[in-house]
Parts: sequence; C-alpha cells; structure tokens
Amino acid sequence: MAFTFTDENVNEIIESGKPVVVDFWATWCGPCVGMSPVVEKIAAEYEGRVVVGKYNIDEEGELSAKYRIMSIPTILFFKNGEKTAIRLVGSQSEDTLRQKVEELLAL
Repeated sequence: MAFTFTDENVNEIIESGKPVVVDFWATWCGPCVGMSPVVEKIAAEYEGRVVVGKYNIDEEGELSAKYRIMSIPTILFFKNGEKTAIRLVGSQSEDTLRQKVEELLAL
C-alpha cells in the first residue's frame, strides 16, 4: 500500500536516506486518480526497498511549495536525502514508473 506523506512526516522520511518516490496529487484531479492504482501497485512491488507514497497537495502544502509543483500528477524521486533529477509529470504507465524506480535504485 502506498504511504501517505504529510508535512509532518515527509522530510524525516526523505532525510532517512532511503529511496523515496512522492506522488503529488489531489482528489479533484482525474489523471491523479487514474494513476492511483499504478502507484499502489508499484508501492507493493517495491515494499521494503523504496518508500512509495502520495502527497495530497490540498491537505498539505509545504513540500509542493518547496519543489514548485505547478502541475499534477507530478512524481519526484529522492535518494540519500536529496531530490534526484528524475521527475515525471502527467499520467504515466506502470512500465514507465517502474523504469524510473529502477533508475532511482541504480543511483
């Protein structure tokens, strides 16, 4: 199951150094809702190796402001406490998301 990131927990998780995938989304965003099953599947597939989760931009705001999230869905990838250059914007296929997670693990 995908992790639920909040302003209270997201920085601690990123700073843990583990590979982290953050899906910025909102309930009113059709493409975001469509991506939800893909994110859930990837979260289950990589459980224990990568923290994969969702950050609701309507309920939380600090992280989306920090990284200037202007379009959703946007997926950011973190490793060793730092944001990587890997970034996905818009709806993505399961295969594309999986490829980017593998790319993150290879860093």
